[in-house]
Amino acid sequence: MSNIGLIIAERSRDIGDFLVGRLIPFRKKRMIGPFIFIDHMGPTKLGPTTYMDVDQHPHIGLSTLTYMLEGELQHEDSIGTKQLIKPGSVNWMVAGKGVSHTERTPSYLRNGNQFTAHGYQIWVALPKELEDMAPEFHHIAANSLPSWQDDAASFTLVAGEGYGRKSPVPVHSPLFMVEVKTTEKYSLNTLDNLKGEIGICIVEGSIEACGEVVEKGNILVSKVTDTCKTIVHANTHVLLFGGEPLPEERHIYWNFVSHDKEKIEKAKSSWKAKTFPMMDDDTSYVPLPGL
Repeated sequence: MSNIGLIIAERSRDIGDFLVGRLIPFRKKRMIGPFIFIDHMGPTKLGPTTYMDVDQHPHIGLSTLTYMLEGELQHEDSIGTKQLIKPGSVNWMVAGKGVSHTERTPSYLRNGNQFTAHGYQIWVALPKELEDMAPEFHHIAANSLPSWQDDAASFTLVAGEGYGRKSPVPVHSPLFMVEVKTTEKYSLNTLDNLKGEIGICIVEGSIEACGEVVEKGNILVSKVTDTCKTIVHANTHVLLFGGEPLPEERHIYWNFVSHDKEKIEKAKSSWKAKTFPMMDDDTSYVPLPGL
């Protein structure tokens, strides 16, 4: 999905072991492990006249992770992929040196009925030595992801490694993304179960951290490895994400990510000149911001 405009992250606040805010990048925290951008899609009602149609746009230097909670999307890209994504499955697109793609409501859902679309588009920066790799696309079905139950909490390991398990999503650096849903109050233990920087995205419900209640729509970013105890309230849905930070700073402009500003400038020029890798069967085009 395209980060169409410039993102001005809301001011984060400090509650002890965590920073709390609405989006990453925060002003105080640009990345969480290798995760550099999170876009929350919805929940929103689509149809019968309004649908999701994200026209052709480019990426470099990152992998996109699309995770739908409700609704469906049709992904198509410049390496020839055509893939429907349904709730609980993972679309993992490695942009590498350059890829273009679209995401649209599938044609069979454009039937005059309303439906809910809700999900997350997440960008993971590639290690420096892989920024120029050839683009790839991987689809992992929901039933292929490790899932388990612990008391009142159900877990799904969406990507990476955690809690002694490994997801089949082919990631390129040490990271994790874990979905947790509770039916009753649950004491969340991340110590020794997740390695690296930790973020907690509250999709629904609320959690208690460092003596404060934090409601849905916020992301908490741990400032320390051994955080204070986190209580996940009943009927709450959270996403845990993070991992080992990359050693170099990452620059971000629109949909381009790199450790090298010159690579971003070249990508901007290429997209503007339409010499960037383009899709064969889609003539739509999202202009470079500011043009």
